[in-house]
Formats: sequence, structure tokens, C-alpha cells
Amino acid sequence: MATKLAALAIAAVVSIGDSFISGEGGGDYGRSGACHRAASAPIRSAALRGAEPVNLACSGARTRHLWPAAAGGERLRGEAPQADRLAAVARRRAVRLVVVTAGANDVGFGRIVARCALDWARSPAWRPRHCRGRAQAEIAAALPAMRHGLARALRGIRTTMSSAGDSRSGYRLLVMGYSSPFPAGGSIRYPESGWSRLREGGCPVWNADADWALRRAVPEIDAAMRTAARAAGAEYLDLQHALDGHRLCDRRAAEDWVRPLRFAPWSLRESLHPNAAGQRAIGACLALHYARPPGDYACRATRGGGPEGMRLERSSP
Repeated sequence: MATKLAALAIAAVVSIGDSFISGEGGGDYGRSGACHRAASAPIRSAALRGAEPVNLACSGARTRHLWPAAAGGERLRGEAPQADRLAAVARRRAVRLVVVTAGANDVGFGRIVARCALDWARSPAWRPRHCRGRAQAEIAAALPAMRHGLARALRGIRTTMSSAGDSRSGYRLLVMGYSSPFPAGGSIRYPESGWSRLREGGCPVWNADADWALRRAVPEIDAAMRTAARAAGAEYLDLQHALDGHRLCDRRAAEDWVRPLRFAPWSLRESLHPNAAGQRAIGACLALHYARPPGDYACRATRGGGPEGMRLERSSP
């Protein structure tokens, strides 16, 4: 207890989860190894005054990698389950915020989108092979287990913080959602069936599949995350519109905030993740949320604005 009291002057804000929050796609991973924690990751870009950012998220994580080991949590890329690593931080620091993003890997979203790209490449414009029907069925089948896994992770975080001597009123638990990498199909700047969509843009999907990712897949994943957050008494930050006007290949974008899809081994992992500018924008959203009273909020990009020009508004289910 004496050690805990001595550490109270050193506050920390902690991120837990998968590649979306670890910083995959931002480059400059330093000594984070295979977890790809970028210098531009949202928890670091947020630059919350008076708090040390601690990034425990790891590229490739599923919800089971967040659970405490005692509750079945698994190691990933040579590291202990993230709840156990949080416990070590909470013993040394006064944790003021734990922000969590996880679930997309549980439903296989990245694998599904890569398959959508292959369907685009293997079918002609006069007979497009759309992936959205099969993909939607796979996600719908996986969502209940994903929601349960995230709820279990959030309960594990609550237990971890309680064991470290922290009451619920002493820290904020925030679930942060996802944003689709693609704009609406009609807004993609490259011809639908032209190879420039792959070679120049890195956005090789049929318009209908881009619409599906934006308007159905990501909203349904986010809805499951919001449900899990509500059950744990956690706050929710909706990012569905945080990349508006800057998504991959959006003809309205002066600057894309998403990494193009590239099938080269050294870039495939980074593909379709927010780039450094996109991560700074999400970090700005996180900073705006942290400055507000506890609650659910949605973050939006401002028209013509850069990563620092984000706008926050109250969100309701």
C-alpha cells in the first residue's frame, strides 16, 4: 500500500487491445517488437496533460488476449495477457484512464476484407463477385462470441483495477470503436474495374462491398462493442465518422488517413489501418473525450480540417 500511495503522484493512461489502437500502420514502432506500437498511436497522440501514456495494445490481439491469465487469458507475441500487464502498471501508477479497442480480430474483419479484395481482382466488371453476402453471414455468426469475449475482458479489467486498490470512481474505463477504412463506393476516386484502384489507390473492392463495410459491417461490430461497454459500466467513444473525408481513396480527401492495401509481406499487416495522420486524429478524439465529463460521445472529422480539427458530440445508442 505504501508503494501505491507513493505512486499516486504519477498518473498513467493506458491503452489495451488490438492493432487499431496499438498504432499498426503508423510506423516508427521503436522497440515494441511484433506488437507494432507506434509513436503516433492514439494513447500517445492524445498527449493528455499530467499523465504518462502506456500502450499495452498488441497487433493481432483478440479479446482472449486481454483477459487475465487466471481467467483464461492467453499470451501473444511473447507477452503476458494484457490485463496482467495492466496489473503491473496499476501497482506502480495511479491509472486514470483505461481505453480498450478489441473485437475486430474475433470476427475476422481483416481476413474478410482481404478476401473481398481478391474477389474484386478475380472477377470482371460485367460479372462482379461481391463478397458482402458471405462476409455479412460470417460476421453475424461471430458477433455473439465477440461481444461475450469483450464483456469478459472488461470484467477482467475491473477485477484487475480493484485488486490494485482502485475503486471505479478513481479511473475511467472507455471502450473506443472502429472506423471503416473505405468511403462509400461512389466516393472512391479510381474507376471501379480499373487496375488503378489496386496499383495506385490500394483500395481494390467493388463499390457495393465498400458500402457494406462502411454502412453495415463496422456499425454492427461497434453496436456489439457498445453493448459490452454498457454491461461493464464503461464509457463509449464512437469513431464511425472520425475518418470522414479522409478514408482510403476518397476523392474528397486532400490527404488519406488510411494505409493502402498492399499484398507485399512487409506491408500487408499495416494495410487498411489508420496511418500516422489518422492515428493523430483518433488521438485528438481521445483527448476531447477525456476532457469531457464521463459519458458516451461520437467524434467527427471537420470538413477540410486536419487531424487536430476534430469535433466531439454526445452520442446515444
